[in-house]
Amino acid sequence: MKNFVVICDSLRSLFNVGSVFRTADGVGIEKVYLCGITGKPDTEKAERKISKVALGAQKYVEWEYAKQSWRLVERLKKEGYQIVSLEQTSKSVNYTDFKPKFPLALIIGNESSGIRKSLLNRSDKIIDIPMRGQKESLNVSVAFGIVAYWIGRGK
Repeated sequence: MKNFVVICDSLRSLFNVGSVFRTADGVGIEKVYLCGITGKPDTEKAERKISKVALGAQKYVEWEYAKQSWRLVERLKKEGYQIVSLEQTSKSVNYTDFKPKFPLALIIGNESSGIRKSLLNRSDKIIDIPMRGQKESLNVSVAFGIVAYWIGRGK
């Protein structure tokens, strides 16, 4: 989907990275940015783990590595992207109440620590998924799938 990208900020699990690629392909996301410690499909070992879940989607979805996600966010802001973080904070709004504006960059964060404050502060909007059970959050790749399809529904 033109003008819709995802920024993976320091995802620890290569399986989650693979899931992000597969969902990004399904949604039609233009590009996946792999930042910080996020694994990339550039070695045989990493490629094998990512491919186990991505089922080859990493070969079809364009990707780029950026060591410092905050610099990437600054660059995308200058290019006119709306920066949206998927995180639970006191400032976040329910994803279903969010009205996307394109071009749009969706940030997803580390499985245990979430999105860094420096990125949240650079975000135009912070959205979340309401939790009704005992757990505080969903797996990052599951949450990404829900929100990515919601954002892309009208495009």
